[in-house]
Amino acid sequence: MRIASPVAAATSLLLLSTPVTAQLHKLAVQAGLRYFGAATDTPHQRERAPYPESYAQYDAILADNDEFGQTTPTNGQKWLFVEPAPRLFNFTEGDYVADLALSQGKLLRCHALVWHSQLAPWVEETNWTAPALADAIERHIRAVAGYYRGRCHAWDVVNEALDEDGSYRKSVFYRVLGEEYLKLAFRAAAAADPEAKLYYNDYGIERPTSPKTAGALRLVRMLRDEGIRVDGVGMQAHLHADNHPSAEDLIATSEAYAKVVEEVAFTELDVRIKLPVDEQKLQWQKECYQKVVEACVRVEACVGITLWDFYDPFSWVPHVFPNNGASLLWFDDFSKHPAYDGMVETFKSLIAEKESKQERRGLSWRA
Repeated sequence: MRIASPVAAATSLLLLSTPVTAQLHKLAVQAGLRYFGAATDTPHQRERAPYPESYAQYDAILADNDEFGQTTPTNGQKWLFVEPAPRLFNFTEGDYVADLALSQGKLLRCHALVWHSQLAPWVEETNWTAPALADAIERHIRAVAGYYRGRCHAWDVVNEALDEDGSYRKSVFYRVLGEEYLKLAFRAAAAADPEAKLYYNDYGIERPTSPKTAGALRLVRMLRDEGIRVDGVGMQAHLHADNHPSAEDLIATSEAYAKVVEEVAFTELDVRIKLPVDEQKLQWQKECYQKVVEACVRVEACVGITLWDFYDPFSWVPHVFPNNGASLLWFDDFSKHPAYDGMVETFKSLIAEKESKQERRGLSWRA
């Protein structure tokens, strides 16, 4: 379903009179973050396939590094696409985004080496012994992370290893190997791409009291206690406009992760709305996006924010959650959600606060 802004005419007039230049990444860096980015996918594939007429305008927005200084392949580096048959590797889709990042000078986050979903069928259909599956995982990581060695700022090494209650998800990897698969995955990634930051990445780990947050902390501590390098925790942040965490909750959770890893990031941010869209729901969405910005800027270990794409028609949300949509920052007509200006306002406010503190410190020192 294509969703236009409910105030499209008014938005168009406003844009004509007071244009807002591309600036999210630029402001994020000024506020102290390393990046603000957006994931993207291969043209003519999946959600993007029905909308080739949108590509030129979409590509122009993505290409502006003042807007997006970082990107991630939403699909192209997943097991289904890079190793569709045993020892048969195809990097075509992953290369599309990796090459785009290189040509545009964007930071590249790579995603994801071991995940229970979007697996090649042969992985789930094989009757594995523990040594054989361990070998397959290590071979896969060695080939994929090795192929992109030196190009990825970070790798989501293991994705969504936890169930909603914080226990281990009963994936093919866990059923055969238990938590050993986590250990061998991070060890293999560290060997294959030693300069990349290695992340554990999951959804539903943004609230401090969530059992899944407790599970993520336990998982990372287990790895660190084994002497295994884990550099970061990625909070996917697939959030809800009408029921989202407070800035204080996001800060508390981020700071808890920062006690066990070097850095944290919001890695797949979108804020879905229960359809139909109206101004109240857009206001809730705006507040949610602003809270993520505030939390990341206020937590020293938070290095960046990545939208899970930025253009509503290319979002995964309506395909997975019926009657939900409008989760990103650009409507189908390329007018912006109120959340865009809300994020700009929050960044500018936090930058001004930071500069004021620096000025006061300078005056105190001179006195």
